[in-house]
Order: sequence, then structure tokens, then C-alpha cells
Amino acid sequence: MSISRRQFLKRLLGLTLGGFGLQNMISEADGPNPKNNKAMQTGYEPSYVKLRRSGQLKERGERLWEMMRSCTLCPRACGAVRFEGQEGFCHASSQLEISSYQPHFGEERPLVGHGGSGTIFFTNCSLRCVFCINADISHEGVGHPASIEALVGMMLHLQKIGCENINFVTPTHYVAHIVKAVDLAAEQGLRLPLVYNTCGWERSSVLKALDGIIDIYLPDFKYFNGEMAARYSAGAQEYPQVTQRALLEMHRQVGVARPDADGVIRRGLMVRHLVMPNNVGGTRQVVEWIAANLPKDTYLNLMSQYTPVYRAKEFPQIARRITLEEYRAAVGWARAAGLTNLDIQGDPVF
Repeated sequence: MSISRRQFLKRLLGLTLGGFGLQNMISEADGPNPKNNKAMQTGYEPSYVKLRRSGQLKERGERLWEMMRSCTLCPRACGAVRFEGQEGFCHASSQLEISSYQPHFGEERPLVGHGGSGTIFFTNCSLRCVFCINADISHEGVGHPASIEALVGMMLHLQKIGCENINFVTPTHYVAHIVKAVDLAAEQGLRLPLVYNTCGWERSSVLKALDGIIDIYLPDFKYFNGEMAARYSAGAQEYPQVTQRALLEMHRQVGVARPDADGVIRRGLMVRHLVMPNNVGGTRQVVEWIAANLPKDTYLNLMSQYTPVYRAKEFPQIARRITLEEYRAAVGWARAAGLTNLDIQGDPVF
């Protein structure tokens, strides 16, 4: 059952489990229930289970953990000494913080399936876009301290209630915590596909440490122009090049996203591109790059829901919603580039 953020925060009050409000919500009786999930009924086993058995999952978590000593987890490589409580550019220290967790039915249909995508929203962000729709979480730090054990409990609970996957939203700055938690959760019966839901601003070396752990990569490709990225995402001038390298590495690991017989995707690369007013994102160049560097049937969600929230109205070029003509042009460019697996939103003409 989906709950609102307000309900979730109320549930937290007065509860204690490793610093986060779960209070024995997960018990030994709450292990995997194959009746709740079709993948588990078919004997599906994600590759991270094999990595746990070999000890590689634990080793990779420890390797990523060490990167927080002078933090280089994201492309900013700000060098924050997070173990001493210092916050990085992302405003995160070594203390895990989570905003909410719940089944989400607003994600892409192949992720939602019947049980919803089991989203865990992490607090803070390393990209810090001025138009962020979740600015209260990513910029203002709305969330609660959590232990790794509590994160394990959340994943097992989302599996128990029938979610199709575990969807880590804005995970980059807590990737070490996530891998450590997955190691513990797999030991306790976690068997769902893992979704890495990211802004695309990822270091290839960190992604390589996730090879065999993440089943579905769900990155944004926000900008093709570095000047636009720098202007609207806190100086991230190298965003286009960084994201292109990240997409190539993600595809190398998981390949093209294709649904199983039940319509649910359990492995592959699913790219998002937010169509922005005045072509700020460089949509034509984005789709042409994807067509030239990835398979033509790469899953691409052309997102039409840009809304000028947070600080967007301070910037005239992005201070309005997109027009129907702008969105239709984006679809036309993608089709002209030869892309064949488009998620097109909202216009019956298409």
C-alpha cells in the first residue's frame, strides 16, 4: 500500500531501529513471499546473490566505503572527509539519510508492473539542479538518519509487500552504504532486481564497482551542452561527457532493457531525457548521440513533465513549461535518428 510522505514522516515519530523508524517492522516471519512477486515465482536470482556467495559483494562495499575518506564517489570528487562528519558538495556526511520508502506507481510502466516499484528516496544530491522537483529532499535535506540495517529492513519489507524491484533514487553519494546493505539483505533473502535511479552524473570507475550488482540502470541524460549544465546544475560543466561515459558503461554491464513475458523489465538500461523549454537540454543532439553510440532499440523515455519549480523562475530561459510543439519536435528528432523504443508521453497524436 502506498503512503504519502506526510504519513511516512508521522510513522517515524517515536520509533527506533538503528536511528531510523522501523521498530521491528521487519521480523523473521517477514521473509520473501513468492506469492507476492512473479520473478520470485519463476526462480529468478539476480547476479548480486552470486557475488555475495563469493564474497565479492562485501569486498566492493568496503572498497566504495574507503572512497569516503577523501570523497571521490561522484564526479565532483570534492575530497570531503565524510567519516569525520564533514559534508561533501552533496551535503552528505557518512551518516546515511533517507527521505521515504514505498511502492511507487508513477515510474515507467515496465518498472511498476503489478506491485509497484519499491522506491527508496535518499536525501541530498551531488548535481543540485535549480529546477529540481524534489528540492526539499535534494537541496534542503529533508530526511532522517538511518542505519545500514534499517535500509536492509526497508528492502526486505518492499519485497514482502510485492514490489517488482528495489529502486534506489538519487543513490550516488550513498552508493557505499547501498552495496553494504545489499550484501546483508541478500543474505536474508532479498531477490528483487535492483534499480539505480540516477541523474546520470556518475564516475565510470564507481559504476564498474557496481557491475553484477545493479540489474537496471535508470539514468537521466539531461544536457548535451556543458554551458547549460554549468548554469542550471551548480557548475557541472563536464556533465555531457561524464554522462556519455556513464551510459556506455551502464550498457556494457546490463545491455538493452527488454520486458519479460509479463511486461516487466528486470534487466537493462533505461534512459530518461527531460525535454526542456527553449531546447536547453539539447534534445536533438542527445537523441542523435544515443542512436550513434547505443543500440537503436535502447529504451528512451522522452519526458514531457518539465515544471519550473524551486529556483527555475529566476532563469528566464527555463521559467515556463514546454509547449506541445517542443515535445512533438523532440519525438520527431528521436524517430529521425532511428530510435525505435521510445516511451512517449501524453499526446494521442503519437
